[in-house]
Amino acid sequence: MVLGLSIFLIILSALMILLVLLHKGKGSGLSDLFGGGVSSTYGGSSVVERNLDRITIVVGGLWFAGIVALSLLLKS
Repeated sequence: MVLGLSIFLIILSALMILLVLLHKGKGSGLSDLFGGGVSSTYGGSSVVERNLDRITIVVGGLWFAGIVALSLLLKS
């Protein structure tokens, strides 16, 4: 169980790094390479950027829950 959770956390960590790098910064981000540069006038950000934000939050929540679960498994 610990090994499976550790592998899951490694995959989530790599995915989290990728998602953070895809975000648009103050200048231009890597998200421009994948269609994130197409802006919408509604809300000041594109649909792609908002979806990327949502996906990043979900992956971050899963990562946090995985860290807590691994901690509880290793403690007992």
